[in-house]
Amino acid sequence: MKQYYLFTFLLVFFLWVSAPAVAQESTYGKSQTEHSIDGLSIYPNPVTNGKVYITTDLNLEKEIEIYNVIGKPIHRTRLNSREMDVSSLSPGIYIFKITENGKKATRKLVIK
Repeated sequence: MKQYYLFTFLLVFFLWVSAPAVAQESTYGKSQTEHSIDGLSIYPNPVTNGKVYITTDLNLEKEIEIYNVIGKPIHRTRLNSREMDVSSLSPGIYIFKITENGKKATRKLVIK
């Protein structure tokens, strides 16, 4: 009986040691269709004065979708300038989904 356990242990150990390492590319936080918006910057973060500034290299019109942390849509707007008023949002953590020129990005924003 001892030989059976020893043989099983050695077999499992040998298979574990000789198995090739496999890496998997992570797509966490980025969907397959999401393309990076060049030069995207959202500041200040955390927001304390009720205004957030969203800039990109192109500074074109942006569609902004705001979600709470459980994924419920809170607000949707189009932004032609860099400044966005978020004073109507309660303090907390929000997810901003930004679309500009067909490119999308998702960022976390903290409101104090």
